[in-house]
Amino acid sequence: MLDTASTPTVASAPATERPAAAPATGMVVLHPGDALSTPRRVVYIILLGALTALGPFTIDLYLPAFPVLQQDFQTTAAAIQLTLTGTMIGFALGQLIVGPLSDKVGRRVPLLAVTALHVFASIGAAFAPNLALLSVARVLMGIGAAAGGVVAMAIVRDLFGGRRLVVMLSRLALVSGVAPVVAPLIGSALLAVMPWRGLFIALAIYGLVMLVSAIVLIPETLPKARRHERGTTTVLERYKSVFSDRVFIGVLIIGGMTFSGLFSYLSSSSFLFQEGYGFNAQQYGILFAVNSLGVVLGVQTASRLAARFGPQWVLAFSTSALVLASASIIVIDQLGLGLWPTMVALFLFMTACGFTFPCVQVLALDRHGKAAGTAASIIGACNFGVAGLISPLVGWVSRDAGITATTMAAVMVVCAVIGCLSLWLVVRPRTVARLSS
Repeated sequence: MLDTASTPTVASAPATERPAAAPATGMVVLHPGDALSTPRRVVYIILLGALTALGPFTIDLYLPAFPVLQQDFQTTAAAIQLTLTGTMIGFALGQLIVGPLSDKVGRRVPLLAVTALHVFASIGAAFAPNLALLSVARVLMGIGAAAGGVVAMAIVRDLFGGRRLVVMLSRLALVSGVAPVVAPLIGSALLAVMPWRGLFIALAIYGLVMLVSAIVLIPETLPKARRHERGTTTVLERYKSVFSDRVFIGVLIIGGMTFSGLFSYLSSSSFLFQEGYGFNAQQYGILFAVNSLGVVLGVQTASRLAARFGPQWVLAFSTSALVLASASIIVIDQLGLGLWPTMVALFLFMTACGFTFPCVQVLALDRHGKAAGTAASIIGACNFGVAGLISPLVGWVSRDAGITATTMAAVMVVCAVIGCLSLWLVVRPRTVARLSS
């Protein structure tokens, strides 16, 4: 297990207190993570990134198998999309449980318990004899995958603050943004050598590796003294402290709408490109690999711009870009301009998503260090829960004519417009204070 004995145990030094100094170097330590060596910080990034990716991989790895599932269970595209909805709702509910619990009892116990549930649920999904039992297993898998992302964000907030928090959260945002896009690519490759049930065995193995890694390598970062601080001792008090923050509410809406637009694309794209444009599973996976570059570009650029200009101003750019890119898809489809212009517009949309994700996390968590687990759980629950409810609208709208680029992008446009309005009417960028150093 990583040694944190010499690391300060407070989240940040109050303004009236003198900052501590790291024992070995004598440098000023404003946050516990400031005393970590670079190699140890890299270990944290790798492990927490892998935990964060467990949720998106659980949700998206089987997307390329949707047409095969539809044939095997002899059902409709909308029914198959409901298994995705169930997973995302389970993921949202799991985070609402795990986040506040991790603020009360510490980070490790909820992480280990819920990740173990993921392993067993994945095995259940692999052997599900019908769609109903598969749906139940998928809900449990979503709950089981919930701990990774929310606890990872809470651990980062336990250790870091200010601009270093921007950098660390941008790494996790990179993973959470890229993983939903890369997962179908990996799923496509696995489908070439195994049946769709093998995808769930792969997820069980992934979950088991994360469980063992958490047991051996991830320490407890929330000291007992901080679990009972005044004003955040009960779940209700933690939720009240978070939901009383106007800026938090605003970025919560932005995050939820951005994820909803993203998952509207993810949940329908396998049908659109494989049935509408004639892609096979491998070509479909390559499309996701290309789009993942847009997310990487957006996240990495946003982390630098947010530290310099403020995350609220990066959101001013990215939310507008989401509106324009998604609207362009409709225009391109209606004018019959074909596949390539559609793919370019999708790439721009994914890049704008990459700009948005880290800025939402930074604005939300930088303001709520004492309730980091609760704040992170609300962000995750809103992102995946709202997206789980909205993304099937594409299938519902397309139930008669089939999924097209226009029906997919229509949902994306509505989500983007709501996010843009939330920034200017609720967050109000000019009222947001600068990040601490």
